Amino acid sequence: MRLQRAPLLGLVLLLAPCAAAAQPIEGLYIAGAAGANLLMDQPITPSPSLGAMGGGDLRYNVGQAFVGGIGYGIGHGVRFELDGDDLMNTLTTRGGAALPSSAKGTTQNYGAMANVLFDLDIGSRYVFPYFGVGLGYQWTGFGDLRVAMPSTGASFTGNGTAGGLAGDGIFGLAFPVPGLPGLSITTEYRFLGVIGPEHFGTTLAQAGGAPHPIGTQEVSDNLNQMFLLGVRYAFSVKPPPPPPSATPAATSAPAPAPARSYLVFFDWDKADLTDRAKQIIAEAASASTHVQHTRIEVNGYADRTGTARANQTLSRQRAEAVAAELVRDGVAREAIDIAAFGETHPLVATAAGVREAQNRRVEIVIGEGSGKT
Repeated sequence: MRLQRAPLLGLVLLLAPCAAAAQPIEGLYIAGAAGANLLMDQPITPSPSLGAMGGGDLRYNVGQAFVGGIGYGIGHGVRFELDGDDLMNTLTTRGGAALPSSAKGTTQNYGAMANVLFDLDIGSRYVFPYFGVGLGYQWTGFGDLRVAMPSTGASFTGNGTAGGLAGDGIFGLAFPVPGLPGLSITTEYRFLGVIGPEHFGTTLAQAGGAPHPIGTQEVSDNLNQMFLLGVRYAFSVKPPPPPPSATPAATSAPAPAPARSYLVFFDWDKADLTDRAKQIIAEAASASTHVQHTRIEVNGYADRTGTARANQTLSRQRAEAVAAELVRDGVAREAIDIAAFGETHPLVATAAGVREAQNRRVEIVIGEGSGKT
């Protein structure tokens, strides 16, 4: 593969350290895409058996590309994907300085690639850029690829299939579909190249003579540029829970005094109290002294970055930090109920892996009740 003809691979390696710590996918997903394939000119290595027929380039029309895959997001911007691809191009001409010639036939590339991808957190809920690299194996099939020289009446034909290791580079954009959790539209550029030359069986027919095998012909630089439009579905993204239904109070019982609540917010992946958080907790502690029989609920939450288990632990650490500060502000520890809800009950519904400051919180609820005794 000529590296100067594969600029995307260098760009991917340059951007790799910039992978963000959040991503829209966590868990299993499937994806499919279709679009155009540009198979770049392929040099034909001169062959003594072909004489003036050797050398030059095979040149192709714009063809079609199909890609399908299954992947798994492990969080923190990293996911792995196994893809299958099928590319088809028709030969348009053969160029060379030796003698003019014409060409026709088809070239089909197909195979499997194992990719590692990185999602970028740009602070948007509507678009998620991503890039990646991969290795795999590709087969190339020549379908009656025929090169003829009108001036001499001679022609040679290539048939058969050859294979080799391949590498690819990927850059894309994912657009979540509103109202359909887990479904995204994707646009993608892929550069796919077979590493090393490929060899195909050839036959030669002189003017007026029968075709006869002449061995193998080397064709190099199997380089493809794909421009794709597709869809992707992540199974782990769930719709937000419906709001709780209001239960009417019994007409025979007096309405309870309204509870007062205070929200304390946290930095991403942190359970430390900021100065502003301590001010809010102090206000809540002061307000609790105005209710004779006070119950104080301290409920911790997290956003959907990281695993559900880690978020459950982090939400409890946040609740315990707030409860400890309430005690320092004069609230009796036995009057405090602590609960942790992890990434459930968000204030703002998001896809898995999305940072959302309003969901990284602890809610302090103060109302009349028996409290703990």
